[in-house]
Amino acid sequence: MSVGLEVADIFRRHGDAYRQAHDDHMGRVERRVMSAIELCRTAELGGHTEVCSECGLVRCAYNSCRNRHCPKCQGQARAEWLAARQAELLPVPYFHVVFTLPAPVAEIAFQNKERVYAILFRAAAETLRTIAADPKHLGAEIGLVAVLHTWGQNLHHHPHVHCVVPGGGPSLGGTRWVACRPGFFLPVRVLSRLFRRLFLDELYDAFEAGELGFFGDLANLARPATFTRQLRELRRVEWVVYAKSPFGGPAQVLAYLGRYTHRVAIANSRLVSVTDTDVAFRWKDYRHHGKSKLLTVRADEFIRRFLLHTLPDGFHRIRHYGFLANGHRAAKLALCRMLLDIPAPAPMIGPADEAVSTLPLDRCPCCGGAMLRRRDDHARHPAAPSTASTFLLARQLMSNRKRDTTGLRTPDVIRAGQDRVVHQTTANPIRPHHGDTGTEPAASAPHCRLAASRAALGPPTKCAPRHAKLGVSDQAAQPQSP
Repeated sequence: MSVGLEVADIFRRHGDAYRQAHDDHMGRVERRVMSAIELCRTAELGGHTEVCSECGLVRCAYNSCRNRHCPKCQGQARAEWLAARQAELLPVPYFHVVFTLPAPVAEIAFQNKERVYAILFRAAAETLRTIAADPKHLGAEIGLVAVLHTWGQNLHHHPHVHCVVPGGGPSLGGTRWVACRPGFFLPVRVLSRLFRRLFLDELYDAFEAGELGFFGDLANLARPATFTRQLRELRRVEWVVYAKSPFGGPAQVLAYLGRYTHRVAIANSRLVSVTDTDVAFRWKDYRHHGKSKLLTVRADEFIRRFLLHTLPDGFHRIRHYGFLANGHRAAKLALCRMLLDIPAPAPMIGPADEAVSTLPLDRCPCCGGAMLRRRDDHARHPAAPSTASTFLLARQLMSNRKRDTTGLRTPDVIRAGQDRVVHQTTANPIRPHHGDTGTEPAASAPHCRLAASRAALGPPTKCAPRHAKLGVSDQAAQPQSP
């Protein structure tokens, strides 16, 4: 087993071949994700210094890409999000409810990610709130946090929403707290039926409004008669809604949320080996009681599966509803605390960014203390030049490929990345693994960096064959826990 193996290693080793093989079928989002992960924590993104809070050790580290699909960049984002949620927890039981899309709907969702994923969020939230407001079940206004996952353990496309819900809420009149029965929240069969109806109704409305596109094997669904027949068949199958046992308390809720909110398709820790042709990783087979297995796929297939789970730009994969909705969260939580007769949480001392800056990003190799980023470190990503200068520099770099006049090795590739074009040399500088920091980037590092505006990359590449090439394959009909 390779020590410190990363998704970035797979992309650096096989990414160029994948781009060449699928050049006509890759969209702008997929290209940017690949580039960001490849460059994450390398000298290409510059560096910063960290100081041990205990012994004062100073060391240099490379900057991260901060892309939400990168396995190495979720730790701080998760810590910041959980710190903000800690004051919102109530001393009541919490439940975990999962809403899963059937395989035929998942295929439609893949080709219409932004529209169908938004429908999935709304249908799941409205289902919970509607059934909870019914006096026959609970008769209360509830709140919930919903998190979108689009993968199963084997990286196939498997969209589902995890909802963490307090076991109760204010009465519909706001005069008392209504708690659910011990160990029981809402009937999953009732939730499943309403979820199916709400989702399919809104999906049909989106089709009537011309907001859905169908390509490849799904092209025939563009005909109204075929689409209506597909919906009719989907109304006859059971949709999976799964409710897990309640948590032990708010502390367990926070720890549980941390495992779900900022997770990506696969963690680096699950990777076992990478060869010139294959990638092996561990996965749990929940059809056989969560037995751990080893799956080996071709590198091209691994990258394809990983890119299935890229989200559209600006799409929010964590959403809040009910009395936890952003618009009135503070007022509603104050009402909940009053009805529960509990004090308000103590206010944070100092600005929010000061509290965030004290989060331990790593551990000191000498004493084990928290390594904190220095506040006086001004090393940041370089600002993007104008579009005109970008094209002039890019043209000059392209002309230099045939003649090396700088004394450096001829560059392998000029790659479009996240808001930048990178002129990368064959002699790759020090590339630390996760948790490593490498050395401070030298001012005369054997590479040159060209920041480019997004406009310089041209219009997004979006065409019908991309959905067929990167499409969904042999999805599981039953839900897979991530």
